Amino acid sequence: MGSDPSLVAGVDEAGRGPLAGPVVAAAVILDPRNPIEGLADSKALSPRARERLAVIIRRRSLAWGVGMADAGEIDALNILGATWVAMRRALQALAIKPTHVRVDGNRCPSSASLGFECTWQADVGGDARVAEISAASIIAKTVRDDWMREAARRYPGYGFEVHKGYPTPAHIQALARLGPCSLHRRSFAPVKSLDLFSTPAPD
Repeated sequence: MGSDPSLVAGVDEAGRGPLAGPVVAAAVILDPRNPIEGLADSKALSPRARERLAVIIRRRSLAWGVGMADAGEIDALNILGATWVAMRRALQALAIKPTHVRVDGNRCPSSASLGFECTWQADVGGDARVAEISAASIIAKTVRDDWMREAARRYPGYGFEVHKGYPTPAHIQALARLGPCSLHRRSFAPVKSLDLFSTPAPD
């Protein structure tokens, strides 16, 4: 297995920019014998197309895994460090260990931190150009969107089901009205600048 050149995992994340919720990473090893049509950067796809492709990716890929880092980890590590943690967890969740990993962006985490050896490649714009990364982008985005919709039921009033934690005007207004909940990233402006932590919203 270690010499099999087909064991290439694409890795991407969703949720670096929001004020609330986790950063979610996905890792996908596609099956070259069973290609998937329509893969693209998740941001370029409609929600319906993403959901349809996510089902196909889970069914046809050789392996897929998801990892998350929550708001507390983001505040403790910073968003880049938490993103590496989420990516490591996604790769470690794969049923098959890859021999090569392609990551969207211009930086790679340390392979030593993953607990297994592999080679790494950073691909700027890879979520739109590399099938494995596109697939990971779609899985990460759909998993995070589902997570935030569930969070909206546990923390009503913030509108998480609509903006998914991103800093929209409606979210900023709700944050000012209700104060932050435990899902908010307290190191992020404008959450930090509101100075509401003495009276947080009940969880």
